[in-house]
Amino acid sequence: MTLMPADASRPADFAHVRDLAAADMQRVDALIRQRLSSHVVLINQIADHIIASGGKRLRPMLHVLAAGAAGYTGEQQIKLAAVIEFIHTSTLLHDDVVDESDLRRGRKTANALWGNAASVLVGDFLYSRSFQLMVELDDMRIMRILADTTNTIAEGEVLQLLNIGNADVSEAAYLAVIERKTAVLFAAATELGGILGGLPEIQVAALRRYGMELGYAFQIADDLLDYLGDAGTLGKNIGDDLAEGKPTLPLIYALEKANPEQAQSLRHAIEHGGLDSLDRIIASIRDSGALERTRDRALMHAQAAREALSALPASAYRDALATLTDYSVQRAF
Repeated sequence: MTLMPADASRPADFAHVRDLAAADMQRVDALIRQRLSSHVVLINQIADHIIASGGKRLRPMLHVLAAGAAGYTGEQQIKLAAVIEFIHTSTLLHDDVVDESDLRRGRKTANALWGNAASVLVGDFLYSRSFQLMVELDDMRIMRILADTTNTIAEGEVLQLLNIGNADVSEAAYLAVIERKTAVLFAAATELGGILGGLPEIQVAALRRYGMELGYAFQIADDLLDYLGDAGTLGKNIGDDLAEGKPTLPLIYALEKANPEQAQSLRHAIEHGGLDSLDRIIASIRDSGALERTRDRALMHAQAAREALSALPASAYRDALATLTDYSVQRAF
């Protein structure tokens, strides 16, 4: 069974994917609201702010779509999707504190409004709430996957922290960070869908591979957008990663091709996290062909994700997962 390759010229119909998952996602959203509730007023305030901030809830959506592709007809995908979203949101709260960010999805971050201490502690609340939900499922295999995933994400956060301001970060080191920070949660979301559906291990592994490759594609495209987008479309400002001294793939590729003068400028920007020469830095990145190389790398992972789906039986849910491979990279076109 062969699937069409990822095609950047074909518009990814995200609305169709969202419609397919809509019934489950409405229940997921209702459960999220219910389980975010606390007797502590500040937790409720920050939780309400997070919910109002929106987002596409891509990770829980991936889970319910994967469960559908696996033929699952039970109810556990709702709780698992909420667990996945709680884990993701807690990492965002902690990320914004570490990065000293004040804008996410076009809105003030929780730490900008309530301070770092409150954001960290509510992030901890979300982690612990996710584990309460996890225990209710009473499935050791599911709990092990999610516990391992959460631990790996924490490792990724520390690795990224170590890389900040380091102009000598390699492509392999960069990929190690995004595997841990982003791709593993995508992989867990889709793998768990296969487990709920009782798929053979080879198909469960294919769903995990799909999620992992999709996570790579999504994060690489996101890092590319830092040099292409704007605050209106991304909810952040162009050059934010550079301002934080994050050596993402466009910078790593640009350094490989830069002349000595450009390399000195790029290294200085990474090491000092300044935006004094942003226009010149972006021009150097574009002149080096780094943006095209980064886009090609994202497309390669999107294609690998699409190919992994060939192990699954044909269905509208499999088609939706395939559509998301296009969506993950088309944001950067």
